[in-house]
Amino acid sequence: MVELNNLRDNPGSRLKFKRLGRGIGSGKGKTSGKGHKGQSAREGVALNGFEGGQLPIYRRLPKRGFKNIFRKEYAPVNIGSIVKAIGLGKIDGAQPITEAVLKDAGLMRGSKVEGVRLLATGEISQALHITVCGASVSAIAAIEAAGGTVTTTVASKASAAAPAA
Repeated sequence: MVELNNLRDNPGSRLKFKRLGRGIGSGKGKTSGKGHKGQSAREGVALNGFEGGQLPIYRRLPKRGFKNIFRKEYAPVNIGSIVKAIGLGKIDGAQPITEAVLKDAGLMRGSKVEGVRLLATGEISQALHITVCGASVSAIAAIEAAGGTVTTTVASKASAAAPAA
């Protein structure tokens, strides 16, 4: 009978802690495997990236490219996954589909995303009314061919570049 006083872990699942500095017979006596003197024998001094005075690798290698820290990340959502979620009852296809609805249905991945970008992978047969940050041209065409509408909240680069008449 299993009771609190006879619960044990599986044999070999917990390694015994190696006691350091307990005599030469222990195998880790005297300097405790740290060698003699020097920085690595001291406690609390481990300089990350320090190579003993040699120029560190992060300074030897050239820096290349550009990383835009203001870049906006969008979560990709395919038409097929929306149709599948409607079939499973996670989304009501009769109501307008917004980013909040997609997030509640579990279709948005990632924590630092600015919104949703709709992609055209998958088949669609019913008319859906979707409002997202961005959508590919083929996704918009596929949804409009099924009788639905796509509204994007972020202006595309092509429409932003075109002069207003």
